[in-house]
Amino acid sequence: MPYIQWQTVILEERPNIIVGKNEMKFQCVDKLVSLTCCEANYDVEWSGFTLNDDEITPSVNRCITLKHKIMNGNCENKTFTCRLKDPVLKDFSYGWKSITIQKEKGEFSCKNDTLGVGNENQFVTGPCEKHWDGSITYQCTSGIWTEVRRDCILQVISDLKRKVEFLIVEQIPDFVSELSNATVQNNQIITQSPLTIQTIVGILINIASISQNIIINKPVMKDFLKTVDILVSDKAAASWQSLTKENTSISLLSAIENVTARLSDANFAITETSIELNRTVIKNSYSGKSNLPNSTTEILIPQVLKTTSLTIIVFTNLGKVLPTRNNGNLGSYINGDVVVVKINETLNNISFTFDITNQSLGNPQCVFWNFSLNTWDSTGCEVKPSRNETGKITCECNHTTSFSILMSPFSINHMALAYITYIGVAISMASLIICLIIETIVWKSVTRHDTSYMRHVSIVNIAVSLLIANICFIIGAAVAEQEQPTSVGRCSPAVFFMHFFYLALFFWMLLLALLLIYRTVMVLSQMPRAKMMAIAFMVGYGAPLLIAVITVASTAGPQNYISKRNACWLNWNESKALLAFVIPALTILAINLVVLIVVLYKMLGRGVGAATQPDEKHALVVIARCVAFLTPIFCLTWGFGIGTMVSHDFGIHVVFALLNSLQGFFILVFGTLLDSKIREALAGRLSPSNRSSSYRTGSTNAGPSFSSGLGIFLRRRNVYNLSRGSVFSTSSSHSSSGSDTFMNA
Repeated sequence: MPYIQWQTVILEERPNIIVGKNEMKFQCVDKLVSLTCCEANYDVEWSGFTLNDDEITPSVNRCITLKHKIMNGNCENKTFTCRLKDPVLKDFSYGWKSITIQKEKGEFSCKNDTLGVGNENQFVTGPCEKHWDGSITYQCTSGIWTEVRRDCILQVISDLKRKVEFLIVEQIPDFVSELSNATVQNNQIITQSPLTIQTIVGILINIASISQNIIINKPVMKDFLKTVDILVSDKAAASWQSLTKENTSISLLSAIENVTARLSDANFAITETSIELNRTVIKNSYSGKSNLPNSTTEILIPQVLKTTSLTIIVFTNLGKVLPTRNNGNLGSYINGDVVVVKINETLNNISFTFDITNQSLGNPQCVFWNFSLNTWDSTGCEVKPSRNETGKITCECNHTTSFSILMSPFSINHMALAYITYIGVAISMASLIICLIIETIVWKSVTRHDTSYMRHVSIVNIAVSLLIANICFIIGAAVAEQEQPTSVGRCSPAVFFMHFFYLALFFWMLLLALLLIYRTVMVLSQMPRAKMMAIAFMVGYGAPLLIAVITVASTAGPQNYISKRNACWLNWNESKALLAFVIPALTILAINLVVLIVVLYKMLGRGVGAATQPDEKHALVVIARCVAFLTPIFCLTWGFGIGTMVSHDFGIHVVFALLNSLQGFFILVFGTLLDSKIREALAGRLSPSNRSSSYRTGSTNAGPSFSSGLGIFLRRRNVYNLSRGSVFSTSSSHSSSGSDTFMNA
């Protein structure tokens, strides 16, 4: 009958014999060199030596030294072997190690009885000091072996590393206690050794992995956190700097989360110097506050569906070793405690109130570490307005993990860009208001023909669209200073209207270009004014509204409509919603450039048609000049805008801020002030004494006004000096000579 017999098997860790480098070079002169062999748990002995030439010193702390005599007349290489004294283990591959002494003739720059000889810039590897495991790399510099790399691990920690490889579940409590005691007793040495810290983190990862099959009680967790507390203490800050690229801190955070998930259901609390753990059972809600020195972090869970266990760990120092997030020249730094939350139930809302560690940082972001993306992530978290508490940030999230806040420094460049932008926007808005006032004053005088009428309608709507967009920009900037713009609250309306009116600006620019080509190429075609107005408003506002609404609808849900980079604008990194502005805008700019090329070809080649009235020709020239100047300006502006998305060069950001914030000024200059008709009408309306003379000469001045305006816009190799009479003499003709009058400079 079969039966099962249980038996405990104790696994001993594999021996690790340390002798340093397998080969060592020494100068072949009369001298005595030393070879040391160590093993932490077993006695060792040297073999291959001769009693007359070599000397063995007694074993000290399981280390034995062989002193070999080199004689000038005997320069043959010599090999020695260090073996375990254990008769069973000494014949295994790990039971012995050999070292060969090479005796070299000649002169050498560097000479040392332990490290050997070498010439300038050569490297040699030697063993670490007593109580350390590993090797040290030296370089021959100016006749001295200089340490250039240290790969040494504290021996007691190195022994625990080998031991954890054979660790079984039942041994976890004793092993964690042994690790904790070794770390506490050697904390001064450990915190100054990056490789030892990295080794301990590796041990904690193995413990966390093995512990997934058991329940962790309070004593084990206390020893675990006591070890972590020393690793992240202020004394270890310099050592962590060299481990930044090793992702050691993220591995440590992962080990903490994995162990925390295996805690028992009992209520208990653990407090270390910079760590506080609370394990409790909650029924309806939870509200707690950290009791650590210099920390008042608060955690609020307003509602849970049923009774469940909750674990909260607050770290005041862990944020100092976790990685930052780079945003070009301005990095985002952890500026508060790190809180690990573990709960078995799904939460709809959890709130954290963090103390701001460094008051010189701003632009707060509520984040958690996303192990899948290997970066800080803000999905599902948002900054809430301060509740009249200075020096604090409140975060609300809809899930649990490792939370903290990221904040960026206020740099000189950042402040300079802010001043440039706000001053430019103020100038732009003032220019747009002046533009609208002028249009109101001269409206009746300059809108007598369909072409002029549609041109001024377009300019007015361009000015209105940009003015409202700038107002929304100011509102969005004010909102962004108070709360993280990842929410769909006050920031979303500002973004929607900015998106809509910026697009309207471009679509009205498109209509201006289409009007130009329509009147230039299709001279004999006449569309009713009412129909033109209907089409204009459908394109000018209908198309932008459709694009803006589709953008909102397509990015709803995961909150990817708003940028998560502390700005009220369309999202780019997560949903690419910004393309809903970039693509239409750049497409319109490209169309306008094509239209401009066609019109220029028409003007310089066959003319625009002699049937066109002089006032209408004047309007076409003004439209062409407006499109010719504003299109490249807008193209450059938003071209640099794309540049700011892919580059963090300060110069690109300055140029974009200047061009973008001064668009209103450009519209005033090129759309209004450079129009001679507007200047004449404005002078007539504002000067009562000149009003009557202005009206009397208005018709006779059409030719020169048109000619002077065109002279600014275009120059031609053959310039025709025509009189007013010659200009009007072609007004009733349909011949190609109209191009001559059109090019009058």
